[in-house]
Amino acid sequence: MLQLQVIREDKENVLKALKKRNIDAESMLNGVLLLDEKRRATQTRLDSILAESNKLSKEIGMLYKSGKAQEANTLKEKTADLKEESKQLGEELTNTAEELQSLLYQIPNIPNKLVPAGSSEEDNEEVFREGDIPKLVDGALPHWELAKKYDIIDFELGVKIAGAGFPVYKGKGARLQRALISYFLDKNTDAGYTEMQVPHVVNEASGYGTGQLPDKEGQMYHITADDLYLIPTAEVPVTNIFRDTILQDSDFPIKYTGYTPCFRREAGSYGAHVRGLNRLHQFDKVEIVHVEHPNKSYEALDGMVEHVKTILRELKLPYRILRLCGGDLGFTSALTYDFEVFSTAQDRWLEISSVSNFETYQANRLKLRYKDENGKSQLAHTLNGSSLALPRVLAGILENYQTEDGIQIPEVLVPYCGFDKID
Repeated sequence: MLQLQVIREDKENVLKALKKRNIDAESMLNGVLLLDEKRRATQTRLDSILAESNKLSKEIGMLYKSGKAQEANTLKEKTADLKEESKQLGEELTNTAEELQSLLYQIPNIPNKLVPAGSSEEDNEEVFREGDIPKLVDGALPHWELAKKYDIIDFELGVKIAGAGFPVYKGKGARLQRALISYFLDKNTDAGYTEMQVPHVVNEASGYGTGQLPDKEGQMYHITADDLYLIPTAEVPVTNIFRDTILQDSDFPIKYTGYTPCFRREAGSYGAHVRGLNRLHQFDKVEIVHVEHPNKSYEALDGMVEHVKTILRELKLPYRILRLCGGDLGFTSALTYDFEVFSTAQDRWLEISSVSNFETYQANRLKLRYKDENGKSQLAHTLNGSSLALPRVLAGILENYQTEDGIQIPEVLVPYCGFDKID
């Protein structure tokens, strides 16, 4: 969440920045400042009463020692009144702090100055494109028909077992999935990321820590009996490793990678564009998470973008990179680059990765700090990216590598698969 001090000291610039998201946040910011003023006034009054109560307690002790019991008893009545008032003020302080926190949770991150203006994905800015779009044979098929033709993904069987959006991978399809996961993890660890295996469920505090709650509560699967959430991305458990943590300046950079299945309700997603692997409720993804010194986080973001580029180059998939506009920017992000692979059979671009810098937004929620060179606590910067999300990468491979007699496997994946063609 935004730092309260920033809102207090620089409200107008915060308002101006949030307008890039097409949000008029004035009423929310005014509400924050009013609650903050109330909280501080209540805290000041409570501190004053507690100090007075402590002073009277000492006086009462001295009066009893001096044999002045009547005067001591009179002061005891006054301390009882102060105790009751302090209790009421304590409750008021707690309620005000909770109300303030709840309002702060509703305010998205401030976009970086590089974020272009715009209201939707149509206004995103293409910043890079690479790879030749292959010319397919006549009668080329979309991936969901290829999956059925070669019996490698069974969407109907997934419906029987769980419901729509939970495919079953079979034979060479399952092996290709496993190959992609291993390949992505190897690429990430070779680039200096430490591999982590993390829980696939998180508690409410973790959801709030990385900003999925309360923003995306309706998109997460909630295990109500245990008050746990199925993770929508490995970003959540991996980043929450650092919740309530104080790092040293020398700890940076911290680079983690992890593979997990991901679960998203995707409520309201309908239509032809969500067919096959284009939009799922359960899918596999390899994530990279970076915790960095604020002065180096944008250098780290550029490095993460270049890293994802190397993977797509080795897969030899045509792709492009978009800088997301204010209207399409994620709630917690300050700057996001989306990678899209071209699906030749569908004649459309498919998002396969988002690489984002959250600056201090997540760290403020997580209470993730570091000691600077002067020993003062400062908020760290957090970043994350998909490296990569499997379903649409797989869709791109199936469609772009199809031939008249089968589907070729990208050369870099052959050692992982143990075969070079699906036929």
